[in-house]
Amino acid sequence: MADTKREIERKYESDESGLPDLTGVAGIATVVDKGVTELDAVYYDTPDERLTASSVTLRRRTGGDDAGWHLKFPVSAGVRDEIRAPLSGTLPRTLARLVRSRVRDAELVPLVRLRSSRDLRDLLDADGVLLAEISVDSVRAERLGGGGRDAQWSEIEVELADGGDPAFLDTVDKKLRKAGIKPSAAPSKLVRALRETAPVRDVPGPPGPPPPPATAADPVLAYVRAQRDAIVALDPAVRRDLPDSVHSMRVATRRLRSTFRSYAKVLDRAVTDPVGAELRWLAEELGAGRDQEVLAERLTAALDELPRALLAGPVRTRLRTWSHARRSGSRRRVISVLDGERYLALLGALDALAADPPLLGAAAEDPGKVLGRTVRREVERVSGLVRQALDVPPGDDRDLALHEARKKAKRARYAAEAAVRLDDAFAERVRGMKALQTLLGEHQDSVMARQALREVAAQAHAAGESAFTYGVLYGREERRAAAAEAALPDAYERYCAPR
Repeated sequence: MADTKREIERKYESDESGLPDLTGVAGIATVVDKGVTELDAVYYDTPDERLTASSVTLRRRTGGDDAGWHLKFPVSAGVRDEIRAPLSGTLPRTLARLVRSRVRDAELVPLVRLRSSRDLRDLLDADGVLLAEISVDSVRAERLGGGGRDAQWSEIEVELADGGDPAFLDTVDKKLRKAGIKPSAAPSKLVRALRETAPVRDVPGPPGPPPPPATAADPVLAYVRAQRDAIVALDPAVRRDLPDSVHSMRVATRRLRSTFRSYAKVLDRAVTDPVGAELRWLAEELGAGRDQEVLAERLTAALDELPRALLAGPVRTRLRTWSHARRSGSRRRVISVLDGERYLALLGALDALAADPPLLGAAAEDPGKVLGRTVRREVERVSGLVRQALDVPPGDDRDLALHEARKKAKRARYAAEAAVRLDDAFAERVRGMKALQTLLGEHQDSVMARQALREVAAQAHAAGESAFTYGVLYGREERRAAAAEAALPDAYERYCAPR
């Protein structure tokens, strides 16, 4: 078993002066000395430090009241999710699966050992409720595997209590800074330990700013690598069933496939098409339950808006039964896909493509010209499809044509996203295509909702239930689709205009 804790903390440099008196700081009524605890942690990573490069930490720690395996994922500055598993001799499977997308077939080895003497204090309010813990840690770092150096330092750590107000840390921060205590230059003990125990020849200098794109290949490959990295980073979030994680991973796969197609004169499709086919497979597997979930949420929200007088029969129960039947097993299926060899092979193919890209002639040309031509071509295609769709009489054929225009609007948007570093005009184009995509998406969602309502109404009728409410919802969806269609002429004129 593993459990998750949201860790919100600040780290500071420490010297011989120790902590200032925090009693009387706004909100703090009592400072309780909890004594000194000895902690011993071994940090694991691949030999090329893939976890550390992603700001992910994995350790096995003894001592203290939370001894065990700890896996930490960054959330934002100073905020991490810590997933804990009981102390054991080997890495628990629950944690190993969460780092699989980064570790792949590499071995996890012990890199650094940190032994800390933690002088801990609780900060309590007037009711004795814990606000935060503050500690002075005397750290001794040892590089494992030979070739490194030992190091030691002292630091102050302030960790917010579970459910606490993050603004409280700002209050403590002001007091510490006023006492001359500076924030730590390292985001974590591990980063500092790796830096200070590394062999002198391996200590890297500070990274410089990325150079401006020199060729068309530069921004396109940067975009490809960003989406590859997004898939890898979202893997543990999908496994943990975090909100929007499946959708975000699907979007990353779509962006990659779209980029391969749009920039076919930069990247050879003989190489990218097989990778794109595997990305499509992954997106379909991820979408098996996600599309149904979104549709169920739309129908439930529409039902909530209806007056009670328009509710006839067990409509909510019928919708829940229908949705559950179609979603059953989808999460287990997604996890089995992420655990499979085919998925790992796809990640490896993306790595290989990014490391040795199949560049064509246009890759060496001026980036502004190549990407500009591509974006204009994609936008013109969207404009033509929208106009053609609106010329088709209302019905299934128009619905299909508008759905195709929606897909091409996404493609134009992603092509422009790859070019935003070049010119602000591309960012404006991204916003326009996103707005058009949203409008077309509303229409397509209505089409899918009406199909679902027909299916559920037929089930209700067969069970002897009233189908009245489903008809009411169907009519409302028709009006939503009509409103989206009516807004399209002005939208494509506005967002598809030449620039």
